[in-house]
Amino acid sequence: MFKRKLKLLFLCTGNSCRSQIAEGYANVLGGEKFEAKSAGIEAHGKNPRAIVVMQEDGVDIFHQESTVVTEEMLEWADVLITVCGHADENCPAINSDIVREHWPFDDPAKAQGTETEILNEFMRVRNEIKKKITEYLASL
Repeated sequence: MFKRKLKLLFLCTGNSCRSQIAEGYANVLGGEKFEAKSAGIEAHGKNPRAIVVMQEDGVDIFHQESTVVTEEMLEWADVLITVCGHADENCPAINSDIVREHWPFDDPAKAQGTETEILNEFMRVRNEIKKKITEYLASL
């Protein structure tokens, strides 16, 4: 068992969808083992559809902030997890004490079609992120 919570920092391009969803699930599903934050290379604001699909699964991410990654966040984190290729390729330099992982997920904000089709894509990506968080928690 952990002496303290493992600090996870989820990083994506705009901190609007994937990293926000991952932060929400990590804190809710792994609250006894994880403390999670999320950030972006840029801050685009939270995507309203991400908030909606998370609420549908009982996780409230409304009050999470969309922020740009800072040196303090990188120093805080035990594990840095990039959730998109752009963030993985453009991640700021980190010290060697931080474990770095890459969990690539499709960007649901790029989905096209009817509102139902777009929301279905958000739910599909949300479910993939939830599954990965659940597997990660079980592996510790």
